[in-house]
Amino acid sequence: MDTLRPVAAPRALITGIGGQDGSYLAEQLLQTGHEVVGMVRPPVDRPQPNLGAIEGRYAVVPGDLTDPASLRRAVDEVRPDLLFHLAAPTFVPDSWRDPTATIAGIAGGTGALLAAVAATVPEARVVVATSAEIFGDAGESPQNERSPMRPQSPYGVAKLAAHGLVGTMRAHHGLHLSSAITFNHESPRRPEHFLPRKVTRGVAKIVLDIEQEIVLGDLDAVRDWCDARDVVRGLRLMAGADEPGDYVLASGVSRTVRDLVDAAFGHLELSSEGRVRVNPEFVRAPEATQPLGDPTKARERLGWTPEIPFAQTIGEMVEADLAALRSASR
Repeated sequence: MDTLRPVAAPRALITGIGGQDGSYLAEQLLQTGHEVVGMVRPPVDRPQPNLGAIEGRYAVVPGDLTDPASLRRAVDEVRPDLLFHLAAPTFVPDSWRDPTATIAGIAGGTGALLAAVAATVPEARVVVATSAEIFGDAGESPQNERSPMRPQSPYGVAKLAAHGLVGTMRAHHGLHLSSAITFNHESPRRPEHFLPRKVTRGVAKIVLDIEQEIVLGDLDAVRDWCDARDVVRGLRLMAGADEPGDYVLASGVSRTVRDLVDAAFGHLELSSEGRVRVNPEFVRAPEATQPLGDPTKARERLGWTPEIPFAQTIGEMVEADLAALRSASR
């Protein structure tokens, strides 16, 4: 990895660079001539599997979301033209086990970064990734940027606080701060504990005769899924817009878990019949409000629309899981 160096290219600081979204964003920014710096939790030399394709082409700085001083130092050292704040705990169920840490990491970390920008690089363009979890029981579907926000988990509460900080500090300081309200988005880099990856990995295990079935919860549960690479393209468009703002990034299409299962098996021209079992213990109460995003504002003001078909995303995930399992068995 490079050390920081003065260059004419715009410099982008990405928190969470090693994650699904951060790694794709880094790749896209490098393709468009940006210098990329990733903020990572110490030790900074830990392996970053998602960044293998760009090894040696990005720099790193240390920073911890629970250590405001480290965030201020990172911003002061990098002096970014663009800041994409993507780092956060992402698995909603974990927020119930430790809501204090969730709120400190998400809301506290966002507040510290935005304060550092205001004090050090007020001209920087900042995009903060929030979440559709801020809507919760909104009472209306689809949800847009002006829908009621009634989160139903500590994670959603923390993301709503971060979303509110973006709008409040934007208004108070006149900064170019934007909030990306992202709905579910997937890719081969999605961690395995998330449902879509559980499905695609399960299909791969069935094909390789490692397991005989996938055990899931409610097959009629609805989600709005799109591809992570489309979402990070939306983040870039938000940073490049003349005016900052809040944007829903979503497919605008509701799909069930059954649709997800069918897409995964269908990629290999297999039937899911007899290969999926519903465990009642995994079935949660129906959601009062169907989670479905309305990306109209992003389409009209940014020219953003999802381009990668759902079936392609799921198919690529299945292929990645097949390759990983075959490699592990050698």
